Amino acid sequence: MGVRTVLRMGDPRLLRVSEPVTQYGTHELRTLIEDLWDTMRATDGVGIAAPHIGVALRVVVFGFNANPRYPDAPPVPETVLINPTFTALTDELEEDWEGCLSVPGLRGAVSRPGRIRYRGFDAGGAPIDRTVDGFHARAVQHEVDHLDGILYPMRIRDMRKFGFRDVLAAGITPDG
Repeated sequence: MGVRTVLRMGDPRLLRVSEPVTQYGTHELRTLIEDLWDTMRATDGVGIAAPHIGVALRVVVFGFNANPRYPDAPPVPETVLINPTFTALTDELEEDWEGCLSVPGLRGAVSRPGRIRYRGFDAGGAPIDRTVDGFHARAVQHEVDHLDGILYPMRIRDMRKFGFRDVLAAGITPDG
């Protein structure tokens, strides 16, 4: 158990489609989940998917009470989500800023459905079925994207809304 190295954008392992988990409650699965929590917390993440650490399994963990990288985000319950799926509950997309442990120092504006229903299983194989909105919905969609080999920059529609976090925070615009 411990903090693992987070792969960075450009590593081909981040582009693979992950395999479903077929056995719950195994030592290997428990170890992976502990490593995901340890790595997420050590990097101030709000969520992390197994592909972040080079494991091509459909496992994500997310949740926090407060997070320094997203100080305005409301708390999200700590969740282990295995073999997740989600359904958009609105056709309206909400644009907001996203960052990623695999794309350090950068942020981009991404449009996603603001309300979703997600399903999956916890570490023991018990079903999870939640309807969520806002930051919680965005975090789930972002992590599920990782399971399908998608990084958030691939979803940015306007590259003028993609850049280094410190430059964006300084308010420097494309016009100067």
